[in-house]
Amino acid sequence: MEDHVQDFLLRDGFLLLGAALAFVLLFRRLGLGATLGYLLAGAVLGPHVLGLVGDAENKIGVAELGITLLLFIVGLELAPRRLWRLRHEIFGLGLLQVAICGLAVSGVIWLFTGFSLTASLALGLPLGLSSTAQVLPMLQSAGRLHSPFGERAFAILLFQDLSIIPLITIIAAMSRNPALVEGPPGWQLALNTVLAIAGLIAAGRFLIRPLFRLIGNLGEREMFVVAALFTVIASAAVMQALGLSTALGAFIAGVMLADTPYRHELEADVEPFRSILLGLFFMTVGMMLDLSAIAERPLFVIAMALALIAVKSVVIFVLAKAFRTDWRNALALGLLLSQGGEFGFVLFAQATDALLIEPQAASLFSAIITLSMVTTPFLMMATRRIRETPLSTEVRDAPQPDGASALVVGYGRFGQTVAQMLIAAEIEVTLIDTDVEMIDTAGGFGAKVYFGDGTRIDLLRQAGAGEAALILFCIDGEQITEEFLGAVHRAFPQAQICLRAFDRRTVLRLKNAPVRFMVREVIESAVAMARAALDGLGIALEDIERAEATYRARDKERLKLQHESGDLRAARDRILTQPER
Repeated sequence: MEDHVQDFLLRDGFLLLGAALAFVLLFRRLGLGATLGYLLAGAVLGPHVLGLVGDAENKIGVAELGITLLLFIVGLELAPRRLWRLRHEIFGLGLLQVAICGLAVSGVIWLFTGFSLTASLALGLPLGLSSTAQVLPMLQSAGRLHSPFGERAFAILLFQDLSIIPLITIIAAMSRNPALVEGPPGWQLALNTVLAIAGLIAAGRFLIRPLFRLIGNLGEREMFVVAALFTVIASAAVMQALGLSTALGAFIAGVMLADTPYRHELEADVEPFRSILLGLFFMTVGMMLDLSAIAERPLFVIAMALALIAVKSVVIFVLAKAFRTDWRNALALGLLLSQGGEFGFVLFAQATDALLIEPQAASLFSAIITLSMVTTPFLMMATRRIRETPLSTEVRDAPQPDGASALVVGYGRFGQTVAQMLIAAEIEVTLIDTDVEMIDTAGGFGAKVYFGDGTRIDLLRQAGAGEAALILFCIDGEQITEEFLGAVHRAFPQAQICLRAFDRRTVLRLKNAPVRFMVREVIESAVAMARAALDGLGIALEDIERAEATYRARDKERLKLQHESGDLRAARDRILTQPER
């Protein structure tokens, strides 16, 4: 039996990963995005086309961890003070969007179908929610998640996640199933939510932060992966045990760790799991797409999907304009959030258990959600020219460095000087180091240093290397290889790379690396000390300048000959060992 299960899992894994590679690469090539590729791959493998992979209901339970990890990563990028700044968008724009879109869609269903009012509400209110799993990756890939537009979209999505509990309460209140009527009242669910959030905040401050500090002190990097996944799954499990949103629990855990030095390390560790599981989620959604339901009533499914997209686009456009968004961004926001969301599947199941809708209706409207999700990449592509601000013909000054223009890897004695000089030139820097004690000491002086291994490409990307103009490695050059520097250059070609080399051997070892500037760490301080010594002896300034120029010229010549020959002992005659008389 175990061998049969293992073979089954290996076979399903082989088929799912193979189809994901093929379809996602194709759709990326066509500019249609990965989400559509995953959905189509699942539909093709699913029971309604080739029938090669089944059991989508059980797979989606695992795949929903992708949404949980996604919300955790988003939480890591939202420090509490930034979340507080978005409170008006979250509880103002978000509340209005959920309420008005849900009621408007419910009204369309009630007016143009034969469903009762309660059934229309059970179907329409969930359709007012959008797909967090689809929209956030689209914003991330477009580099707009942290823009005002992206923050406004995220604020709506966050309130949608918060609204799951009230929507479940509404469905339970309308239930015709006596077993559900006896469930906990809405006020108890709301109280549980508040208590759970408070508990997660306390756990993050008094348990999770000390845990990561201990791991950082021990230097066990692989334990960061274990601790990160434990944090996400534990917070989600607590919320699930209370009947609350698992994604909300993961988001709160991420927010609690957003202000810690470990943020970038956590992002880099969790990101691969998030990507794989989120892809699996969309594949299972594609597998669950009931093509027979669409085939039986194709015009109804298409018409309702178009009505859903039109109603939500118009409502969100009007609300965004009311919140002082320009019309181009308001249109983009409406189209981006026009689809149904993954939580609709959950709420339809609740409505079915509550005897408010038939299973056939749940299947039909699940197909409508999936179809609306498929249209989003096409809508964004089709309206790109309309939404983009026309290029101005006015001549403007060249842009000046701003934002995270420089990454300084290593904040020891060397990196501190480099960083402070950049800051003195009004260039904002991101500081990365692995020394927990030094990070704490720097924090006492007001410097924000993030914990992380700066020799990892994925962590550099999480820290913003894709937008940085400078990447400065101020750690011991012995830790850096030529292959690594080449990989950094290929991954972030826009960034100039500067490197601290420990000594002449390091410079020769990295002679072919794509480095803009490399300096031996002690040479300049040694030259400064020699100049001070000569000045103390009363040597004339021009003689001091001549002595420095002589040394630098001979050292440069020697380094060049060593570089060409590959022999550290080359050009020994260029070393000054005796005064030239």
